[in-house]
Amino acid sequence: MDGMKADSPAGAPGLRERKKRRTRRAIQHHALRLFAEQGYERTTVEQIAAAAEVSPSTFFRYYPTKEDVVLTDDYDPLFYQAVLDRPADEKPLEAVHNAMLALMPQMVAEAAEDTRERLRLVLSVPAVRGRVIQGTAETVDLIATALAKRAGRTDRSYTDEAVAAAYIGIAAVVVLRWAESDGAVDPAELLERGVAALRAGF
Repeated sequence: MDGMKADSPAGAPGLRERKKRRTRRAIQHHALRLFAEQGYERTTVEQIAAAAEVSPSTFFRYYPTKEDVVLTDDYDPLFYQAVLDRPADEKPLEAVHNAMLALMPQMVAEAAEDTRERLRLVLSVPAVRGRVIQGTAETVDLIATALAKRAGRTDRSYTDEAVAAAYIGIAAVVVLRWAESDGAVDPAELLERGVAALRAGF
């Protein structure tokens, strides 16, 4: 949610997709552990693959580059679907915010330590940091598309894009604050404070 990438939106995953997610997460977990232990630049794809007990070719099927293992997560598709599933009478900003609040316990519980390490790398590794803007733009496009589809439109409006961009900006700051506090701050409370500043306009 902070500019990190994700897969395309999809419905509930089947057995094959769940296995793929487990493999993808295992590769990422071992990569992040090795980055923390010996540094990003000194860690090779071969070392990551060996730690995850997969081949280098399998690593590249899931992560085209070493930067992708830091930037990729599974949450944008879940966020997209959660926005689509919000009640039709909710305003766009409320729909996006409530969708995020519904997902947050799962996001924090599943990968809190890994997420903090990913954010540390985003802030400290130029090769990774340089791709964050692109990833953020992709997330904004995804959520703006969800807002349009939820409203029964095929084309995104300016409001869809503005709401998505504003909310993703707030979420990015929240995630960074949460990571910097080593999980001590409440991300939901920070989100509420940020969204309160937008409600009058949206």
